[in-house]
Amino acid sequence: MPSSPAADSLSLTQPPLTDISLAEKSTLAVIGGGFLALLVAASDADAWRARLSLYAALTLISGGTLAWAWYKFGRKPAGVQQDNLWLRGSTSRGALAWVTAVVLTGFYVLLYWYSSPDDKGNFGLLNGLVHTLDPSSQALRQRPADQWFLYGTFYTLAILLMGGRALWKYRQSPYQLIRTGSVMFFQLAFAFLLPGLLLFFQQPEFYFTYFWPLKYDYLFPGTIDYLVKDGQALGVFMVFWGAVMSFLATPVLTYFYGKRWYCSWVCGCGGLAETAGDPYRQLSDKSRAAWRWEVRIIYPVLGLIILVTAAMWLNQVLHGALLGAAADGLYRFYGFFIGAVFSGVVGVGFYPIMGSRVWCRFGCPMAAYLGLLQKHFSRFRITTNGGQCISCGNCSNVCEMGIDVKQYAQRGEPIIRASCVGCGMCSTACPRGVLNLENGPRDGRYQSSTLIHADSLRILS
Repeated sequence: MPSSPAADSLSLTQPPLTDISLAEKSTLAVIGGGFLALLVAASDADAWRARLSLYAALTLISGGTLAWAWYKFGRKPAGVQQDNLWLRGSTSRGALAWVTAVVLTGFYVLLYWYSSPDDKGNFGLLNGLVHTLDPSSQALRQRPADQWFLYGTFYTLAILLMGGRALWKYRQSPYQLIRTGSVMFFQLAFAFLLPGLLLFFQQPEFYFTYFWPLKYDYLFPGTIDYLVKDGQALGVFMVFWGAVMSFLATPVLTYFYGKRWYCSWVCGCGGLAETAGDPYRQLSDKSRAAWRWEVRIIYPVLGLIILVTAAMWLNQVLHGALLGAAADGLYRFYGFFIGAVFSGVVGVGFYPIMGSRVWCRFGCPMAAYLGLLQKHFSRFRITTNGGQCISCGNCSNVCEMGIDVKQYAQRGEPIIRASCVGCGMCSTACPRGVLNLENGPRDGRYQSSTLIHADSLRILS
């Protein structure tokens, strides 16, 4: 039976899939053994054996992942490799991708709604895993582990291990190396260790790298009252820090560097997307319809959290006389649908199906806030040189925010989009050096490189 023209075209443009070597199979088997040991740790009733299984699991998963990353990327020439992305089931919404999505989504469902502790300290279906981390939690926080310490441990480990993979994969780019190192550092030091140490010293748990409106309750009256109770200087500083970072530092830093200073260098959500979500970045929808849905959803979410914050403060000022329980109900509504369902279950669970920045692109109020500043007030842009573009499409393929970068590059137009997180992957993937991340003056920010070149020639003549 003769092959179709589409199949012939595909065979001419895509290199054939190669068999996985024995060495790579071995590293993947080690990782698989680690996940099996994790299941044993979750189900074993004996505390000592469960902890031993957990330590074995973390050792196997960590060692196997780093060994696989070195074997997969460290032995090859440096550079972005995009071969066969759309032929592998794991990276093209195939069966393996759907299985991964179901597992991730299931874990988040268990975490958010089936792991709340009872009066005996039982954490439901995750109870075995939670209590295996009791010694670590006691050492860091002076208290037993809970479901959020389990989640923070797994979250941080994912960023560190997949960050190691990214360091091997993008080692030819100093920008990517520093950026990846930055998200790994901020997650480990500021989002995991520092909050635990604050609890160790009997201080309020606080995340210095999360600000309103992403960490929406940090400017709520109840949270502020909790932080400044008894006039603690550290609590007062935390409130001051949150307010300054939200309303002063964020506009200033975004003016100079765009939203990349936060979304691609500091934020834990972005850190997970850039490391653990890197294999799925090509899955982001580049269609105009997807962009319309992005605008329809993300800005109403920003408006909603502004409304919720205003309602909470109004209720506080009026001592509940006007809104009563309605303010608390509005807060719970936002926390459930946006804080849990959207940012957690959908935002991470749908990585293998919709790409790694689903939450950042469609739901994050911080991304919406930063995006408005970036589009209308920032010096940041990605400049393009249309004369050098060969229309290979590498730039569009790696854009996790759904921007069809190639269309801008072909016309030599600067990329000034509210959604762009400045990850720089389009520039890293470009074989011709067409794309450049710049923080130039605002004059001429929207001019194409062709017009700028023409203006330069006119001035010279």
